[in-house]
Amino acid sequence: MLDVLLGSLGELISPSSAAYALAAIGLGIHFGYSGLLNFGQAGFMAIGAYGFAVFTSLVDPTATWGWPPLLSLLAATLVGVAASVVFALILGIPTLRLRGDYLAIVTIAAAEIVRYVARTQDLTDVTGGSQGIRGNQFKGDIQAVNDGFLDLPTGTWYTVVSWALVVVAIVVVWGIMRSPWGRVVKGIREDEDAVRSLGKNVYAYKMQALVLGGVMGAVAGILLVFPRSVQADGFATILTFNVWTALLLGGAATVLGPVLGGVLFWFLLSFVRGVIGELHTLGVFGSTTATQAGQLAFVFVGLALIALVVFRPQGVMGNKKELSFNV
Repeated sequence: MLDVLLGSLGELISPSSAAYALAAIGLGIHFGYSGLLNFGQAGFMAIGAYGFAVFTSLVDPTATWGWPPLLSLLAATLVGVAASVVFALILGIPTLRLRGDYLAIVTIAAAEIVRYVARTQDLTDVTGGSQGIRGNQFKGDIQAVNDGFLDLPTGTWYTVVSWALVVVAIVVVWGIMRSPWGRVVKGIREDEDAVRSLGKNVYAYKMQALVLGGVMGAVAGILLVFPRSVQADGFATILTFNVWTALLLGGAATVLGPVLGGVLFWFLLSFVRGVIGELHTLGVFGSTTATQAGQLAFVFVGLALIALVVFRPQGVMGNKKELSFNV
């Protein structure tokens, strides 16, 4: 059991924790600050991951055009970010006039459309279909940059890059939410009709918030596939729900809350999975398979989320006054 705890503690600073933290920061811009019920963050993450991986694996600018690895890596990242901006515009232009549950339904559907398009057999040559894109097809530039500058162990390099991007996102959110733009967005969350009566273009501000949070989700998707391959089913709706759990756990309308929530969520999920695995090895679950026993981790996560919403809806770092519109 001690080994499980130590292994889970190592996940606190893993690239996966950073990816969840960054995705939760983006979702915090959507929901915590702007009041947008986006249940399609997994779609933005998939767009970013596939944009990055497809550009690297198919175009391969280092081999074709002689670009240095750093420039190639930045270009692939920009492709993923640009793809997420286009996706946000396509999603937002016809739907941002919707409110509440209707917007949530549309965003869930949009994320699922992205996933099914990515795994279709007709696009196997581009996205890899249901098999996805293997890590060795798109990680060459990532490792080459490390070899050329720092020469760190691969896992350490991924961790440094991931958390550096999270720090940048924290600074950006901290700055813009204290700017006039941020105050307008918070006003839209509280009462968009009142903001509209002051002459502000509510639709444009919502679109900007959707794009900004979506870009952070896309970068989070890139970070999520750093230690693994790109698989369409890895961006299913459950991923969005996990990010929502991380956001609510830390505190929606806070700067550091999503980061804390992402770290705690990934740690707790890893720890519970490890404990259940140990109990399964000891025969506690009888004839239940290891996969079935592992699913119990999500049961406990669900129960924890219910308790959190009931007893502390503002999250660990949240403020009830800041979320009065939801209390």
